[in-house]
Amino acid sequence: MTVLAPRTHAALLAGKLARAAARRWGHGGTALPGLVAERLDPDIVQTLSSQLECSVLVTGTNGKTTTTRLLAGILRATGRSVVHNRAGSNLMRGLAAALVEAAGPDGRLPRAAVGLFEVDEATLPSAAAATHPRVLVIGNLLRDQLDRYGEVDAIREQWQRTIRTLSPETTIILNADDPSVATLADDARGSVRFFGIDDELESVEDHAAEVRWHPQTGAEFVYDRIFYAHIGHWRCVDGSMRRPDPDVRARKIAQSTDGAAFLLEVDGASASVGLPLAGLYNVYNALGAATAASDLGVDLGSVATSLADARAAFGRQERLNVNGHQVRILLGKNPTGLNEALRTLQGRNAPLHLLVLLNDGLADGTDVSWIWDTDWEALAPRVKSLIVGGSRAADIGLRLEYAGLPAPLSAQPDVGRALGEALAALPDGAELTVLPTYTALLDVRARLGKLAGAPPIWEGA
Repeated sequence: MTVLAPRTHAALLAGKLARAAARRWGHGGTALPGLVAERLDPDIVQTLSSQLECSVLVTGTNGKTTTTRLLAGILRATGRSVVHNRAGSNLMRGLAAALVEAAGPDGRLPRAAVGLFEVDEATLPSAAAATHPRVLVIGNLLRDQLDRYGEVDAIREQWQRTIRTLSPETTIILNADDPSVATLADDARGSVRFFGIDDELESVEDHAAEVRWHPQTGAEFVYDRIFYAHIGHWRCVDGSMRRPDPDVRARKIAQSTDGAAFLLEVDGASASVGLPLAGLYNVYNALGAATAASDLGVDLGSVATSLADARAAFGRQERLNVNGHQVRILLGKNPTGLNEALRTLQGRNAPLHLLVLLNDGLADGTDVSWIWDTDWEALAPRVKSLIVGGSRAADIGLRLEYAGLPAPLSAQPDVGRALGEALAALPDGAELTVLPTYTALLDVRARLGKLAGAPPIWEGA
């Protein structure tokens, strides 16, 4: 039986009261309960997570929310109990909030539960120290919020130090196609597994690509194929290192505007997957989830079936019906993420009606100069109407003017007004595409959810 120390028990109950109050006032309570609980007991994550059968941490610049959602679906489909920060609150307070929510009043967690935690890039050291993960998944390392994180090298060095402290029993799962991630294998003390794409897809050039040299040796990277950013089939020009062969791979990829079909290979066995999420970046998310599931003992057939039943996480290609119009939301919070969203839209034949929302809150990054590294020009001929909004509406409006998009019908700092005007301007039967940064996503999704009668984000799977 679980017996908590008085301090921990008080923290747990205070967190639960904070969660109940937040929900009563119509907020998610995805961070506040954890913030309250940690204030009373800074070790509450370590104490509660010690009951878990095991913990899985997922980090990376893009794709954490989708990867953990896919993995949660796979595990639940096989009857596993999962404790998951499903709304994407990925600092330590978010992990604490998920554990407080899952625990009973006595502090007991569901029996044999797997802790599945999306973790912010800079939070990984603290999360790993508290949860002692059985599996760590690292999806990619891309430029994001320079004012908060600094250059990508600083984050990679943090990850290196963290990996060196992990138990030899921890499996490290790495993206073979991202050289900044794949080369972290040198720091692992235990098992390493790689995932990647093995397909003769057309190589692309991405203005957001930055990785040019091996972080330790300084050897220049060259590519046989680039899928996006600096992610692809790489090798060092001096022959000292090359992309490792993936243990889990996607082959025979066929893409559409609504999803991707591919052959999933795990340690030599294969199964066909129809993933209802578009874009190569979502194939990578699926591969990360499949690799972790395999390491946790889930069979390939169950993985493939669950991936085919996946639903988009909030704001990540999510679709809502509002007043007879389809509204599609694609989060774009950094250069690579937004470029991939734009690439997904290029495959659509219908004219595009866009609402582009740019905020500069702390969670977005206060430096918005990254918008000049995004590839709007290729989308310009397809855009029929445009409204811009958010605290930096004027900045994104100027960027889109230079890209050749139509003049905005409106530029509204207030997200609610911008959304209202975008919906009012839609022709009959037209779809609205919303491209928000992170805090703008939370705002616009809450408004659209109410209009569509959709559950709040904290009630999602």
